[in-house]
Amino acid sequence: MPTWIIVAVLDIALIVHAAKTGRFMPWGFVILFLPGIGALAYVVVELLPEWLGSHKARQARQQFAGAIDPTGRYRQLHDDLEIVDTIANRTALAEECLTLGKYDEALGQYDAILAKPLGEEPGFMLGKARAEYGLGDAGAAIATLDELKRRWPAYQSADGRLLYATALEMAGRNDEALANYADVGRYYPGAEPRVRQAQLLQRLGRQSEARAIAEDVVRTLTRAPAHVRKSQRQWLASAQKLARS
Repeated sequence: MPTWIIVAVLDIALIVHAAKTGRFMPWGFVILFLPGIGALAYVVVELLPEWLGSHKARQARQQFAGAIDPTGRYRQLHDDLEIVDTIANRTALAEECLTLGKYDEALGQYDAILAKPLGEEPGFMLGKARAEYGLGDAGAAIATLDELKRRWPAYQSADGRLLYATALEMAGRNDEALANYADVGRYYPGAEPRVRQAQLLQRLGRQSEARAIAEDVVRTLTRAPAHVRKSQRQWLASAQKLARS
Protein backbone atom coordinates (compact mmCIF):
# COMPACT_ATOMS: atom_id res chain seq x y z
CA MET A 1 0.00 0.00 0.00
CA PRO A 2 1.40 3.43 -0.95
CA THR A 3 2.72 5.50 1.95
CA TRP A 4 0.47 8.46 1.15
CA ILE A 5 -2.61 6.27 1.61
CA ILE A 6 -1.41 5.10 5.02
CA VAL A 7 -0.75 8.70 6.03
CA ALA A 8 -4.19 9.80 4.79
CA VAL A 9 -5.97 7.00 6.67
CA LEU A 10 -4.04 7.82 9.83
CA ASP A 11 -4.84 11.53 9.48
CA ILE A 12 -8.55 10.82 9.04
CA ALA A 13 -8.59 8.50 12.04
CA LEU A 14 -6.89 11.06 14.26
CA ILE A 15 -9.15 13.88 13.06
CA VAL A 16 -12.16 11.75 13.99
CA HIS A 17 -10.56 10.98 17.36
CA ALA A 18 -9.89 14.68 17.98
CA ALA A 19 -13.50 15.54 17.15
CA LYS A 20 -14.93 12.82 19.43
CA THR A 21 -12.74 13.86 22.36
CA GLY A 22 -13.45 17.60 22.05
CA ARG A 23 -10.04 18.48 20.60
CA PHE A 24 -11.01 19.31 17.04
CA MET A 25 -10.09 22.96 17.63
CA PRO A 26 -7.29 23.37 16.75
CA TRP A 27 -6.03 19.81 16.19
CA GLY A 28 -8.38 18.96 13.35
CA PHE A 29 -6.93 21.78 11.26
CA VAL A 30 -3.34 21.06 12.33
CA ILE A 31 -3.63 17.43 11.18
CA LEU A 32 -5.49 18.41 8.00
CA PHE A 33 -3.07 21.09 6.83
CA LEU A 34 0.13 19.36 7.98
CA PRO A 35 -0.27 15.77 6.73
CA GLY A 36 1.85 13.34 8.70
CA ILE A 37 3.56 16.01 10.79
CA GLY A 38 0.28 17.16 12.32
CA ALA A 39 -0.67 13.58 13.16
CA LEU A 40 2.70 12.98 14.80
CA ALA A 41 2.34 16.17 16.85
CA TYR A 42 -1.15 15.13 17.97
CA VAL A 43 0.10 11.74 19.13
CA VAL A 44 3.10 13.21 20.98
CA VAL A 45 1.32 16.16 22.59
CA GLU A 46 -2.15 14.73 23.27
CA LEU A 47 -2.11 10.95 23.27
CA LEU A 48 1.26 10.07 24.80
CA PRO A 49 0.66 12.16 27.95
CA GLU A 50 -2.61 10.27 28.47
CA TRP A 51 -0.91 6.93 27.98
CA LEU A 52 2.13 7.75 30.11
CA GLY A 53 0.57 10.17 32.57
CA SER A 54 3.86 12.00 33.24
CA HIS A 55 3.99 15.59 34.52
CA LYS A 56 6.56 16.65 31.92
CA ALA A 57 4.48 15.19 29.12
CA ARG A 58 1.39 17.07 30.30
CA GLN A 59 3.46 20.25 30.59
CA ALA A 60 4.75 19.80 27.06
CA ARG A 61 1.18 19.39 25.84
CA GLN A 62 0.13 22.63 27.50
CA GLN A 63 3.09 24.55 26.09
CA PHE A 64 2.52 23.23 22.58
CA ALA A 65 -1.19 23.93 22.74
CA GLY A 66 -0.45 27.46 23.91
CA ALA A 67 1.94 27.97 21.01
CA ILE A 68 -0.52 26.88 18.32
CA ASP A 69 -3.62 28.37 19.97
CA PRO A 70 -2.52 31.15 22.37
CA THR A 71 -6.07 32.34 23.06
CA GLY A 72 -7.52 28.88 23.68
CA ARG A 73 -7.27 29.16 27.46
CA TYR A 74 -8.77 32.66 27.31
CA ARG A 75 -11.81 31.38 25.42
CA GLN A 76 -12.24 28.49 27.84
CA LEU A 77 -12.05 30.79 30.87
CA HIS A 78 -14.53 33.14 29.24
CA ASP A 79 -16.94 30.24 28.73
CA ASP A 80 -16.42 29.11 32.34
CA LEU A 81 -17.33 32.57 33.61
CA GLU A 82 -20.49 32.67 31.51
CA ILE A 83 -21.55 29.34 33.02
CA VAL A 84 -20.67 30.18 36.64
CA ASP A 85 -19.93 33.75 37.75
CA THR A 86 -17.57 33.24 40.68
CA ILE A 87 -14.62 35.23 41.99
CA ALA A 88 -12.33 32.32 41.16
CA ASN A 89 -13.48 32.25 37.52
CA ARG A 90 -13.22 36.02 37.19
CA THR A 91 -9.75 36.00 38.72
CA ALA A 92 -8.51 33.30 36.36
CA LEU A 93 -9.87 35.23 33.37
CA ALA A 94 -8.41 38.53 34.62
CA GLU A 95 -4.96 36.96 35.02
CA GLU A 96 -5.14 35.44 31.54
CA CYS A 97 -6.14 38.85 30.15
CA LEU A 98 -3.03 40.35 31.75
CA THR A 99 -0.90 37.63 30.18
CA LEU A 100 -2.39 38.33 26.75
CA GLY A 101 -2.14 42.11 27.11
CA LYS A 102 -5.92 42.56 27.25
CA TYR A 103 -5.50 45.19 29.95
CA ASP A 104 -8.82 46.96 29.48
CA GLU A 105 -10.74 43.71 29.95
CA ALA A 106 -8.54 42.74 32.90
CA LEU A 107 -9.30 46.07 34.56
CA GLY A 108 -13.03 45.49 34.11
CA GLN A 109 -12.77 42.04 35.66
CA TYR A 110 -10.83 43.28 38.69
CA ASP A 111 -13.28 46.15 39.21
CA ALA A 112 -16.11 43.61 39.16
CA ILE A 113 -14.27 41.35 41.62
CA LEU A 114 -13.52 44.19 44.05
CA ALA A 115 -17.18 45.23 44.00
CA LYS A 116 -18.29 41.80 45.23
CA PRO A 117 -18.90 41.21 48.97
CA LEU A 118 -15.97 38.77 49.23
CA GLY A 119 -13.81 40.48 46.63
CA GLU A 120 -12.05 43.01 48.82
CA GLU A 121 -8.61 41.42 48.86
CA PRO A 122 -5.21 43.09 48.39
CA GLY A 123 -4.20 40.67 45.64
CA PHE A 124 -7.15 41.74 43.50
CA MET A 125 -6.28 45.41 44.00
CA LEU A 126 -2.72 44.63 42.93
CA GLY A 127 -4.13 42.97 39.81
CA LYS A 128 -6.13 46.12 39.10
CA ALA A 129 -2.97 48.22 39.39
CA ARG A 130 -1.17 45.89 36.96
CA ALA A 131 -3.99 46.39 34.45
CA GLU A 132 -3.88 50.18 34.88
CA TYR A 133 -0.11 50.18 34.40
CA GLY A 134 -0.51 48.02 31.30
CA LEU A 135 -2.91 50.62 29.91
CA GLY A 136 -0.25 53.29 30.44
CA ASP A 137 -2.18 55.01 33.22
CA ALA A 138 0.63 55.42 35.75
CA GLY A 139 -1.36 57.85 37.90
CA ALA A 140 -4.22 55.38 38.33
CA ALA A 141 -1.82 52.53 39.13
CA ILE A 142 -0.06 54.65 41.78
CA ALA A 143 -3.39 55.69 43.30
CA THR A 144 -4.57 52.08 43.43
CA LEU A 145 -1.35 50.91 45.09
CA ASP A 146 -1.50 53.77 47.59
CA GLU A 147 -5.06 52.75 48.43
CA LEU A 148 -3.93 49.13 48.79
CA LYS A 149 -1.26 50.19 51.28
CA ARG A 150 -3.73 52.34 53.22
CA ARG A 151 -6.30 49.56 53.53
CA TRP A 152 -3.89 46.65 54.11
CA PRO A 153 -0.75 48.16 55.70
CA ALA A 154 0.60 44.72 56.66
CA TYR A 155 0.34 43.32 53.12
CA GLN A 156 3.73 42.65 51.56
CA SER A 157 4.40 42.00 47.88
CA ALA A 158 7.77 42.37 46.20
CA ASP A 159 6.06 42.44 42.82
CA GLY A 160 3.73 45.15 44.08
CA ARG A 161 6.63 47.28 45.28
CA LEU A 162 8.41 46.88 41.95
CA LEU A 163 5.22 47.82 40.11
CA TYR A 164 4.94 50.91 42.29
CA ALA A 165 8.50 51.94 41.41
CA THR A 166 7.98 51.43 37.67
CA ALA A 167 4.70 53.38 37.81
CA LEU A 168 6.48 56.26 39.56
CA GLU A 169 9.10 56.23 36.81
CA MET A 170 6.40 56.23 34.13
CA ALA A 171 4.78 59.21 35.85
CA GLY A 172 8.09 61.11 35.77
CA ARG A 173 8.54 61.00 39.56
CA ASN A 174 12.15 59.95 39.14
CA ASP A 175 13.54 60.63 42.63
CA GLU A 176 10.74 58.60 44.22
CA ALA A 177 11.22 55.86 41.64
CA LEU A 178 14.95 55.63 42.39
CA ALA A 179 14.29 55.42 46.13
CA ASN A 180 11.72 52.66 45.61
CA TYR A 181 13.97 50.72 43.21
CA ALA A 182 16.75 50.85 45.82
CA ASP A 183 14.40 49.69 48.56
CA VAL A 184 12.76 46.79 46.71
CA GLY A 185 16.12 45.78 45.22
CA ARG A 186 17.29 44.75 48.69
CA TYR A 187 14.83 41.86 48.90
CA TYR A 188 13.35 41.29 45.44
CA PRO A 189 14.07 37.73 44.17
CA GLY A 190 15.87 38.90 41.04
CA ALA A 191 17.98 41.66 39.54
CA GLU A 192 15.19 43.57 37.80
CA PRO A 193 14.79 46.43 40.34
CA ARG A 194 18.52 47.17 40.48
CA VAL A 195 18.89 47.05 36.71
CA ARG A 196 15.90 49.36 36.29
CA GLN A 197 17.45 51.67 38.88
CA ALA A 198 20.70 51.73 36.90
CA GLN A 199 18.87 52.33 33.63
CA LEU A 200 17.00 55.28 35.11
CA LEU A 201 20.21 56.73 36.55
CA GLN A 202 21.81 56.47 33.11
CA ARG A 203 18.89 58.29 31.49
CA LEU A 204 19.26 61.02 34.10
CA GLY A 205 22.92 61.42 33.17
CA ARG A 206 24.27 59.89 36.38
CA GLN A 207 26.59 57.52 34.53
CA SER A 208 29.02 56.60 37.31
CA GLU A 209 26.22 55.63 39.71
CA ALA A 210 24.51 53.59 36.99
CA ARG A 211 27.73 51.80 36.09
CA ALA A 212 28.52 50.96 39.71
CA ILE A 213 25.13 49.31 40.25
CA ALA A 214 25.36 47.45 36.92
CA GLU A 215 28.84 46.14 37.72
CA ASP A 216 27.64 44.87 41.09
CA VAL A 217 24.70 43.09 39.44
CA VAL A 218 27.06 41.46 36.92
CA ARG A 219 29.43 40.29 39.68
CA THR A 220 26.56 38.86 41.71
CA LEU A 221 24.92 37.02 38.82
CA THR A 222 28.13 35.63 37.31
CA ARG A 223 28.83 33.97 40.67
CA ALA A 224 25.29 32.61 40.96
CA PRO A 225 24.31 29.01 40.08
CA ALA A 226 23.59 28.22 36.45
CA HIS A 227 19.82 28.02 36.92
CA VAL A 228 19.81 31.51 38.46
CA ARG A 229 21.86 32.95 35.59
CA LYS A 230 19.47 31.32 33.14
CA SER A 231 16.37 32.77 34.81
CA GLN A 232 18.04 36.21 35.02
CA ARG A 233 19.68 36.24 31.58
CA GLN A 234 17.63 39.21 30.36
CA TRP A 235 18.66 41.40 33.29
CA LEU A 236 22.23 40.12 33.25
CA ALA A 237 22.55 41.12 29.59
CA SER A 238 21.14 44.57 30.35
CA ALA A 239 23.50 45.00 33.30
CA GLN A 240 26.50 43.94 31.20
CA LYS A 241 25.55 46.52 28.57
CA LEU A 242 25.27 49.24 31.22
CA ALA A 243 28.56 48.22 32.82
CA ARG A 244 30.35 48.69 29.49
CA SER A 245 28.81 52.10 28.75
